[in-house]
Amino acid sequence: MNNEFFGEKLRLARLMAGITQQELGELVAVSRQFIHQLEAGVKPPAEDLLLALAEVLKVKSDFFFKKPQNDVKYEQCHFRKRKTTPVGLANRVLALGTIFELLVEIIEDHLELPVANFIDFEESDLSAEAIERAAEQCRINWGLGLDAPVTNMVRVLENNGAVITCFDGVSDKVDALSMNRKRPIIVRNNAKESCCRMRFDLAHECGHLVLHQGVETGCVKTEREADAFASAFLFPRKAFLKEFPQCVGPVRIRWEKIFALKLRWRVSARAIIYRANYLGLISSQQYRTANVYLNKSGQSKTEDLDDQIPMEQPELLSAAIDQLNEHLGISIFDIANDLGVSEQIVAQLTSYDLTKQINKSNVRNINF
Repeated sequence: MNNEFFGEKLRLARLMAGITQQELGELVAVSRQFIHQLEAGVKPPAEDLLLALAEVLKVKSDFFFKKPQNDVKYEQCHFRKRKTTPVGLANRVLALGTIFELLVEIIEDHLELPVANFIDFEESDLSAEAIERAAEQCRINWGLGLDAPVTNMVRVLENNGAVITCFDGVSDKVDALSMNRKRPIIVRNNAKESCCRMRFDLAHECGHLVLHQGVETGCVKTEREADAFASAFLFPRKAFLKEFPQCVGPVRIRWEKIFALKLRWRVSARAIIYRANYLGLISSQQYRTANVYLNKSGQSKTEDLDDQIPMEQPELLSAAIDQLNEHLGISIFDIANDLGVSEQIVAQLTSYDLTKQINKSNVRNINF
């Protein structure tokens, strides 16, 4: 193990845990000023303090002696509400993103994951028509066509090189978000009870990754652009123009038809109404009346038939950990040791069922 203590790694672990210097100091019985000195590299901790820091922050003690890597930058993250996201919460997202990316790199040292295959869409004028074209181009590039539903949004993204995770204690506060890195990272909100809303969130983040490389997002304009992309990606206009007209009768909206489309395309009834209004197929009055109906019938967050559309789960990294264990003899404990964190953190970031390996104690190192 390298003998140099890296204060930046202590800061990374602290931010990952979501606590302040004052709070960490209280947990290990030193002052906030002393924690600041440790993070600044002014002095290394004594052995007993080092062990206490590792225990409190749920990392291995040698985590602090591994050279800092290329950390995730604030401007590379697509927060939904950039200006109102608390600094501490944003910093925790960046820290978890950095650890998650290192974890993926360890897996990639041994297994070949799908190549990142997101289109380069370079139009600077993101008109409504341009966004429609971007979504259509993305679908065609991924072999989805323009007239059939996306069966599994999570799988589509993973098959095209994105890695999907959930940050405990963070995702439910900042909603879904994404990070423009060498391999696109999407952080989803597991608190969502509706698969349709989850799928829309993922398509929204896909929109940021396609439309907004190098662009600061989080404002009303960029969020609307990502929403428009998600809507067009999940229900292309060619198919929508063909299938939606049956949903509007001479007097009223035919909700039974709307919900039939919902089951077929796996998008919410509200998203279908939004799309119809966006494409000019219903009037502003019809759009407002439809939204009032959904709200008054208790369908603002969850809707009828949501329970008939199964929730989609990330599969790529969990399957990769199984492959490493079964074919290369590399356990989740090995990966955690290499990364310098607890196996619980690795399991949480990869949606892995730790009980599958919990009784295995043969731990050996792999290069990192």
